[in-house]
Amino acid sequence: MNDPALISYLEDFLTDRRRSLIKKVIDQRTNHITVATQDVYQLHNTSAVIRSCDVFGIQNVHVIEEKFPKRIDREIAMGAQKWVTVNRHASAKECISHLRENGYQIVATSPHNDSLHLGDFDVNKKSALFFGTERYGLSEEIMKEADCTLKIPMYGFTESLNISVSAAIILQSLAERIRKEAVNWQLNEEEKEDLKLQWLKNNLKNSSELISHFYSK
Repeated sequence: MNDPALISYLEDFLTDRRRSLIKKVIDQRTNHITVATQDVYQLHNTSAVIRSCDVFGIQNVHVIEEKFPKRIDREIAMGAQKWVTVNRHASAKECISHLRENGYQIVATSPHNDSLHLGDFDVNKKSALFFGTERYGLSEEIMKEADCTLKIPMYGFTESLNISVSAAIILQSLAERIRKEAVNWQLNEEEKEDLKLQWLKNNLKNSSELISHFYSK
């Protein structure tokens, strides 16, 4: 459980503008939708997906690293990791099991004809959106485990979009819809306080020293 006094202490090291911005962004964060990527080799694509999650208020990203372990380390350092929680999984099975335990339906993104159109997707259920590579898509294992499949309507010759583009389009659409419809999408107060403390630690370069000093008083 977080210590409100510690949070207040750390907030004093921020400007009023920074404190206000952190509160504003936290109020727009959601765990109602989460994102999972499977073995995306191109570092810039993973980084772009994480940045899109930040932009559209998605707090948690799940990265499956069966084929390419530790590939995200270098590119993720661009800064989005300060604000988005990256959960790493050694297998698709582990990731799916974790998400189901936390009440998510598994949604595979796929351009194939039997997939549900983005505009028809039911945003009321907690959903984990799985994205694969442009060339190979998601594994057969994930496709079999999926509760439903989702696609972006397209009207040209090209069948698929780059993963980062697909993620941005889908997240923008769903993030807007959950805010317009009667969906309980916001973080609860405990989640907000947990996130605020984590962001304060990430935002203050000497946070470890400050925390040690606080508890030594």
